[in-house]
Amino acid sequence: MDRTGRRIALHDVDDDNWRAVADVAPLDDQRRYVAALAARYLLLSMREGVWHSLAVCADDTVVGHVMWGRDDGSYWIGGMLVDGAEQGRGIGRAAARTLMVWLAGREDCRVLRLSYHPGNTAARDLYVSLGFRPTDGAEGDEVVAEIPAGAVPAGPAGPGSVRG
Repeated sequence: MDRTGRRIALHDVDDDNWRAVADVAPLDDQRRYVAALAARYLLLSMREGVWHSLAVCADDTVVGHVMWGRDDGSYWIGGMLVDGAEQGRGIGRAAARTLMVWLAGREDCRVLRLSYHPGNTAARDLYVSLGFRPTDGAEGDEVVAEIPAGAVPAGPAGPGSVRG
């Protein structure tokens, strides 16, 4: 749930929601850290075959995008965007937690990783509050952070919370 009481769920990007997902845009001052539109992340998912895009929905309304991928026993979270008009309601936290629980529950998941720009203090603070710890690694100019799958607290990813 977000702070306004809406149920946050992650759904496959499909014929019915892809346009709404593609149009998700962060606040203007966040564009130095993330893509200007989620459409870029959708293209990465479609063309590279590494990432899997998910629509972030509040009740039945698309409010964001997040993607996940697998690499050498670790699962990665990336491309998380919450539409600028929807920010400040706990959607990013709920979406990240839902995806973390779902991925950590996969039999072959040992660790969850993500990366963020060092200047993006809002992202850093969110991820640290969720249990991610910076590593010595880097992804380009971004900090890599991780959490062991066994350290991910249970909930909120119940049946239907993630469809992907």
